[in-house]
Amino acid sequence: MGIHAYDESYITDSQKILGHAVDFAVMTLQVEPKDFGNALAVSNAGKQFASGNPRYIAGMSGCELARLVLTETNTPFTDAEDAMYLDKSPEYWAGWALAFYQWQTGRSFMEILSAADLPQIISMYPVYHEMDITHFTDFMEKMIKEKYPDTRLKTLRLNCGLSQSQLAEDADVALRQIQLFEQRQRDINNAAATTLLKLSRALHCKMEDLME
Repeated sequence: MGIHAYDESYITDSQKILGHAVDFAVMTLQVEPKDFGNALAVSNAGKQFASGNPRYIAGMSGCELARLVLTETNTPFTDAEDAMYLDKSPEYWAGWALAFYQWQTGRSFMEILSAADLPQIISMYPVYHEMDITHFTDFMEKMIKEKYPDTRLKTLRLNCGLSQSQLAEDADVALRQIQLFEQRQRDINNAAATTLLKLSRALHCKMEDLME
């Protein structure tokens, strides 16, 4: 089990808010889905949402979030009155599902939407909207691994200019264990907290940055 992006008690609200935000941006404000996805990925609002800031995942409406994302990124739009429909559109479902996957994995919207952009997620609606959400998250994991074949541990290690042997020495973690993590023969999500702490200190990152 990975480290979730924020407390589970917020997930229902955050899914509704992002669902309404995507629906409002695309259907009411007439912003292209790809443009809104790109804006979400780079905006401060998107980053605050992903980090679990209560103001963003529970303290505002989807319409407010959509406007904030677009305004922060200077994405052109013609404003309109708030509109939240009872019928859940493919756009709503895409935001709803995206919020769940981001919460479950702790990945940034930039990382997720680089592997599968918002139009692609919307296009998944006919296949996945009546299925359990785990079917969608499993597919997204496949997309992520295709986009980023290296583990997070390997990417962080290479970014620090360290060999596996150097990391093992710096972190005081067995070389074989690091090799197994990077080859995905051992699940780093199930590693002991002390191991993750040692690796995160050696790589100057947070423990959750190592999780797959």
